[in-house]
Amino acid sequence: MPIRFLHTADWQLGKPFAGIADPQKRHTVQAERFAVLGRIASLARQREAAFIVVAGDAFDSPTPTKALVSQFCSAVGRMERPVFLIPGNHDHGGPGGVWSQDYFKREADALAPNLRVLLSPEPVVLAEAVLFPCPLLRRHEQEDQTLWLRNAPELPAAAEGLPRIVIAHGTVLQFANRRGQDDDDEGGSTLNHLDLARLPEAGYDYLALGDWHGHLQVGARAWYSGTPEPDRFPRGESNQPGYALLVEAGRSVLPTVTPMPTARLGWHDLQFSFREGLGLAGLEARLREILGDRTHEDLLRLQLDGALGLAEHAELAALRERLEARLLRVKESSFVAVAPSEAETLSLTQRTGDPLTVHVARQLVGWTQDPDPAKARLARTALRALHLALHASP
Repeated sequence: MPIRFLHTADWQLGKPFAGIADPQKRHTVQAERFAVLGRIASLARQREAAFIVVAGDAFDSPTPTKALVSQFCSAVGRMERPVFLIPGNHDHGGPGGVWSQDYFKREADALAPNLRVLLSPEPVVLAEAVLFPCPLLRRHEQEDQTLWLRNAPELPAAAEGLPRIVIAHGTVLQFANRRGQDDDDEGGSTLNHLDLARLPEAGYDYLALGDWHGHLQVGARAWYSGTPEPDRFPRGESNQPGYALLVEAGRSVLPTVTPMPTARLGWHDLQFSFREGLGLAGLEARLREILGDRTHEDLLRLQLDGALGLAEHAELAALRERLEARLLRVKESSFVAVAPSEAETLSLTQRTGDPLTVHVARQLVGWTQDPDPAKARLARTALRALHLALHASP
């Protein structure tokens, strides 16, 4: 009989988000990683999922604080259906890690009796399906953790006809050279490889994968669920976080997989060039399209180039200040040159009754064309300061 379940991974509870300087905003982003678990629970109820599979990295560390452990167990308990979890590279199942600690075991018994942590590579026969866990017991494994599945393990007669679901955490071989890095990453590893092509083609019905943070199909029966709440800036169309996967699987048939949106926070990447007809108003319009009127719900990586006039350059500084206040984070990598408009230049170099200003302004305008980039840049900065001083409100 076909079975319906939810596939999720890479919750990374307790992730520090060190790139967010403001402690209150950092707490907001960290708290959202727990809030999304409630949305996963609602999805499981609404879609009548038989159980939930977590393909590794529930925690960001193998030694989370006791407060995080208690909060995790409470959130899992409220999912009100079986939750099957394997350790990933961040929360691996090695000695001294969270999964073997007495405190976790007591809290799980008290708050999450529906949770089962799968620490052994051996079949788990359920009434509806057979699970084949491939847990990571160390942060980095040289050996493919799906190796034991290449010769299909023997199963009891009761398992005949049940869908077979592999749960693994790692990097499929074709991703080895595609892992990007972000300032919140520790750097991609070339270890923990999963060579799915060497598994028997008809041996398994669905492969629930974790580690890649966007939901992505990597085989006829293999999917990464991605992290349910984004935790880094976009990395391209092949990496789309913010989903859990609703899976319908049956024995010896292709699964039906439906990505279900779960994210609340927006992580945005905007590249904008100031040029003819695309001044500051163009940037503000683009920001309204992306951010709307939300506050403290978005993070923005902003790359600007081109040139602005003296007045608009000053207005850009005010826009930056508003963005810093409204957004959870602004990561800017920009170089916007100062290029006085013709009207601005005339207002400084032909200022009636102010010969000293005119003399200084003409010299600065000339220096903006200096072959020395540092001198030209300094002259533009001085022109901007002069223009601000002369046009400031009394």
